[in-house]
Amino acid sequence: MAAGADSCFLGFDFSTQQLKVVAVDGNLEVIHQNSVQFDSELPEFRTHGGVHIHEDKLTVTSPALMWVKALDVLLEKMRNTGFDFSRVKAISGSGQQHGSVFWRKGARRTLNHLDPRKHLHHQLQECFAVRDSPVWMDSSTSDQCQCLETAVGGAQRLADITGSRAYERFTGNQIAKIYHSKPKEFSETEVKLNSDVCLLAVCLSFYEGSGMNLMDIFEKQWSQVCLDAAAPQLAERLGDLTPSTAVLGCVSLYYTERYGFAESCNVVAFTGDNPGSLAGMRLKEGDLAVSLGTSDTVFLWIRGPRPSVEGHIFCNPVDCSAYMALICFKNGSFTRERIRDECAGGSWERFSSAMRATPMGNNGNLALIEGQFLAKRVHAEKLGYKIIAGTRVLATGGASSNKDILQVLSDVFSTPVYTIDVTNSACLGCAYRALHGLEAEAGASFTEMLRNAPEPQLAVRPAPGASDRFCVLDKSM
Repeated sequence: MAAGADSCFLGFDFSTQQLKVVAVDGNLEVIHQNSVQFDSELPEFRTHGGVHIHEDKLTVTSPALMWVKALDVLLEKMRNTGFDFSRVKAISGSGQQHGSVFWRKGARRTLNHLDPRKHLHHQLQECFAVRDSPVWMDSSTSDQCQCLETAVGGAQRLADITGSRAYERFTGNQIAKIYHSKPKEFSETEVKLNSDVCLLAVCLSFYEGSGMNLMDIFEKQWSQVCLDAAAPQLAERLGDLTPSTAVLGCVSLYYTERYGFAESCNVVAFTGDNPGSLAGMRLKEGDLAVSLGTSDTVFLWIRGPRPSVEGHIFCNPVDCSAYMALICFKNGSFTRERIRDECAGGSWERFSSAMRATPMGNNGNLALIEGQFLAKRVHAEKLGYKIIAGTRVLATGGASSNKDILQVLSDVFSTPVYTIDVTNSACLGCAYRALHGLEAEAGASFTEMLRNAPEPQLAVRPAPGASDRFCVLDKSM
């Protein structure tokens, strides 16, 4: 263990609608949580759901300065509650996947000479070349995506290099758009990701690089053909890549003098929100996590990835030799709720009763829940997932409270399903990553470091015959 109970570790999450923080002590107990809602607490930025949706309905941005002010407000809230910053041994964090920050050249000089008597947002107003940052909801870069795939030899070839075909929200395509549409601003820019906005010495982690359509995920370095397709001299602007477990240095003197952080407080590389959740849910090698929400998301810890034009392969945020696969399905809870309303009178109890009365496999006529989960299994296996002895499915999200839905999930994947009682999983995961980062260079594994954290609870086991039934259905798709 890197520290005793008197020390603590902070995890920040710059999500779409709010900034959150979780503090854990050396015994992995949560000792503090706090947040800032962008719309209600920072109304001067006039966001709706944390973003600005532009007239074309495709361009979606957030003010970079809003994230800075949110950090000011959050740290003041913590101080006002009596939080003892001097106990913090390390911090880490995450940001919404694929958001980007376009720092103005020379911003580092400002960052190195901050006045601790003043708020950050007052001092950084002129530090952003592009004031409105593209976020994950933006889908305005279709032309740039097509150009990138053409440059490298097609969608599958791009996936083979970067882990994903070209996606509009990915940072490389957003950079290409800024280069072509705002050449003056781009010429003044150093590009970073929005998870780095609160750091005073920044570099991109392997995980962040793998969400940009610019990095070779196997070589762990920028792909020159992808860089050339996006913008000239881009490697110089992006800087070096670093392991996702790396300690980048100590916090700025600004934080020590203003809030009382110890000068020895370390900063561990930040990451995206999904890998933050992977850490918070404590996935292990071979595990699969299923988030059952408005959209369903599946993410996996894998060793032998097979990139596809569907889904994504990212570098693993807690094990630099492994990978994280992710698949997102839009037809999540909205579809389940529509069928509930149409066929079960809006009652989850009647919906569950109908599922229990239906034979496994529905005599070859796939029912809604089976179809959703079988699609997830098929896509997961295409990306390299294998069911082995000891495999677990970890379920979270609203629908994970329905045991009958979890039973179908267990049957389709032929493996036990566990549930986790985790709120703010990305924040919690980043607090865990802060702790792990201090010991990672010495070879300590993330799993071993967190051996005393609360374990997921077994919810259901697969019914007899499930393996044979859904193996046959799988091959028929």
